[in-house]
Amino acid sequence: MDIIIRLATEKDLNAILEINNYEILHSTINYDYSPKTIAFQKNWFREKTEKGLPVIVLSVDKQVLGFATYGTFRPKPAYQYTIEHSIYLHQHARGKGFGKQLMIELIRLAKKNGYHLMVGGIDSNNLDSLEFHKRLGFQEIGRFKEVGRKFDKWLDLIFVQLSLD
Repeated sequence: MDIIIRLATEKDLNAILEINNYEILHSTINYDYSPKTIAFQKNWFREKTEKGLPVIVLSVDKQVLGFATYGTFRPKPAYQYTIEHSIYLHQHARGKGFGKQLMIELIRLAKKNGYHLMVGGIDSNNLDSLEFHKRLGFQEIGRFKEVGRKFDKWLDLIFVQLSLD
């Protein structure tokens, strides 16, 4: 099995889009309602690249099975050392250690780029993700009750953080 973690290219966007749209349509991992288009994904990627924000992918035998990125936490200058991350795996790639490999690389890049704190928002129904983050050293710092609504249910959001110093 040939596992590679690398910076994404435009050639990876169809796989990223497929992973992202699956979660939009079938889960509360992503709070969007409507599937994204390839034009949206290209614009998202271009904006990340122009801002110097990494998008990384994990491929197994040349098939992209996951991606991770981080971005601005809040748009005000005082928040410039804090980033919010996202990590997504193909539904058949979970529980195999791929997420950990992606996160370790994303954390390495964040440290290299001088960030102080990494935060993440996790749907409260996604206990696997919460435990995953805790195993990597993230701490739960807050729960926001009923801040989202999807599939005719109110959703609670858990925030976690990791110090990068």
